[in-house]
Amino acid sequence: MFPRTFLKTISAQQQTIRHLCNNHWQNGGGAKSENPTILITGGLGQLGVECGKLLRSQYGAKKIILSDIREPSNAILQAGPYHFVDILDPKGLEKVVVDNKVDWIVHLSATLSAKGELDIPLATKVNIQGMHNIIELANHYKLRLFVPSTIGAFGPDSPRNPTPNITVQRPRTIYGVSKVYAELLGEYYHHKFNLDFRCLRLPGVVSCDLPGGGTTDYAIDMFHSAMTKGTYECYLTPKTTVPMIYITDCLRAINEFLVVPTDTIQRRVYNIHAMSFHPEGLAKEIQNYYPAFEITYKTDPIRQEIADSWPEVLDDTEARKDWGWNPKYDFKKMVQTMVDQVKVFYDEEPQRAKVAQ
Repeated sequence: MFPRTFLKTISAQQQTIRHLCNNHWQNGGGAKSENPTILITGGLGQLGVECGKLLRSQYGAKKIILSDIREPSNAILQAGPYHFVDILDPKGLEKVVVDNKVDWIVHLSATLSAKGELDIPLATKVNIQGMHNIIELANHYKLRLFVPSTIGAFGPDSPRNPTPNITVQRPRTIYGVSKVYAELLGEYYHHKFNLDFRCLRLPGVVSCDLPGGGTTDYAIDMFHSAMTKGTYECYLTPKTTVPMIYITDCLRAINEFLVVPTDTIQRRVYNIHAMSFHPEGLAKEIQNYYPAFEITYKTDPIRQEIADSWPEVLDDTEARKDWGWNPKYDFKKMVQTMVDQVKVFYDEEPQRAKVAQ
């Protein structure tokens, strides 16, 4: 047992920290637009690392805090602040926000579609309880909160080509259900409490990082396999078409949307679109660079059912009209860039090729 005087001291220190922090937000801190301090959850994921690099180039290394529940590399630690914090630990999250006087949160932590179906209890905790913890914290300290949604937020009852911004959703995966929850919860907190909540429904993201458990990750895997193996066995059928986006466009969309003036935003959740393609079409385009590359197909029923319930084309008319969204990478430019970037990926770290094989 701790002495009562010790516990009183700790309690007094906590109250002092909260008082100082509340003064920060009351005196112009919180969701400010100039030189914000930004916390990125899921900071070691596919989007997190690259999002951190982009925001640090804009706001400075010390202003961008990466967080995750994995051990970071030395490169991550040297690049800027990193905190080991679990989004299921609200007190730990609050301490990071308070200690660092955070203004914005970019909430990227999530269990993705295919992986989520294999562990529904975990996906529920991470994607729903974690989101609840984040939004309560953002609301308490009046932070700007960005949360990505997904094509997985739609379902088989949604129109597929194109899928409008407002339509029936009814997803069939726990990942999709949790993202609809995030969208609606964020909109509710905005209208109820004036929380500056912002959300983009992202297509499948293509980058040179190794696949992380998403249904659209076949595209990433195909590029790596073309270089390291010369063959690829695809878990989707040849003509399965879904929306996709190159990571540079994806990060630019997030960065641009974060700073759009509030009075310009007509809604809190927007579709964005860049391109749509299917495995057969991607394989043919890769063969322009690796003529000997071969693709075979062995359908995974779980992931095929997921992909078949998703849009083929997202209607992003409103994002283009309201805040000027416009992708710069089309299909051919994305493939050419990926071929080059995957080569760099293995040239920088030869051991990666052994992992990929």
